[in-house]
Amino acid sequence: MAQTKTGHPVQYTVDYPDRQLDRLSSAFRLLFLIPIVLVVIAVAPQAASNGGTTLGAGAGVLFVAPMLMILFRQKYPRPWYDWNIYTANLSYRIQAYALLLRDEYPSTDDEQSVHLVVPYPDVPNELNRWLPLIKWLLSIPHLIALVVLAPIALVAVIIAWFAILFTGRYPRGLFDFVVSVQRWMLRVEAYSMLLTTDRYPPFSLSE
Repeated sequence: MAQTKTGHPVQYTVDYPDRQLDRLSSAFRLLFLIPIVLVVIAVAPQAASNGGTTLGAGAGVLFVAPMLMILFRQKYPRPWYDWNIYTANLSYRIQAYALLLRDEYPSTDDEQSVHLVVPYPDVPNELNRWLPLIKWLLSIPHLIALVVLAPIALVAVIIAWFAILFTGRYPRGLFDFVVSVQRWMLRVEAYSMLLTTDRYPPFSLSE
């Protein structure tokens, strides 16, 4: 199992586009997002009808059903995990595209240049069966931190948007900051929504 310097099992990286980015698709990125967003909207109600959630970055994620299985059976059915990881990968590819980190159109199946590592849990040995009941409460400090960081990341993306339009490049410092905020978000999501780890997310933008 690969881990970061912090020893956290959940990892997130995006390949830096060390090349000229597409100015046209960057200029009209919000318009270009519409088709793939419609796909996600179509998928989310299906998950919700099967014990999922359609809130925020976790659109289409199965939550209630895995929580109950962990609580009563100490199991996380592999098909449900595979679906959640597929959904998370798609969600973060779309986010990376929306945040101008990459200009390849988000694929519904290929990893592309956005890399998530969310290990499958050995539930009896790695997960406390009662913890999913309060993880939402324990995550509140992280949610507050992310609410503060999100507007700063948005400003970074706006600055990067102008930089791409004029130079064709995403400034590396801004790129790393935005990816770090996404990594923090993924770790909180893995802890509180995907329920794949009991490792509490670090309060850090570092890897």
